[in-house]
Amino acid sequence: MFVVRCVVPLLVLLVPVLAQAEVSSGPKESEKVAPLKVFAVTGDPKDKEVDYAELRQDKPTIYVFVSAKDFDRPMFRYMKKLAEDLGDDGLLVAVWLTDDADKSQAYLPKISQYFEKAALTVHKGVSGPQNWGINLDARLTAVTAYKGQVIKSFGYVSLNETDVPAVIESLKTAIKK
Repeated sequence: MFVVRCVVPLLVLLVPVLAQAEVSSGPKESEKVAPLKVFAVTGDPKDKEVDYAELRQDKPTIYVFVSAKDFDRPMFRYMKKLAEDLGDDGLLVAVWLTDDADKSQAYLPKISQYFEKAALTVHKGVSGPQNWGINLDARLTAVTAYKGQVIKSFGYVSLNETDVPAVIESLKTAIKK
């Protein structure tokens, strides 16, 4: 009886949290990848404004939109695992969404050593770039793209590196077609 009185209320509290692990965020499947003008802090090119959608056109790419104010260790581990598992032709383009672009531009070089296969970039504004459909409830949105088309979007309220395989698999499946 004690177990029922203790465990059941905990489950009632956890179910809504688990149900909110993902939210709808990012462009729809099969849409053309929208322009993505950001300031490239790391990667090639760097230290200038670029359109990564144009640069990556037909190449396998995972775009990750990070709420800068919410960036934490689980997001760090998630992004690191994405970059590691991406493959030789792929690139992780991490876009910091922030109202304080200068602060993010100063911060990103400090963590760049952990993201060799990533371009760390900044977009001024927390709502994200136009035509990307970033949900403000998502702390992080991942978008897989190949041949100029969106493969799949993943919006997370909470996440960790165990969420990476689904993202990688969506891109690998598209490349095999």
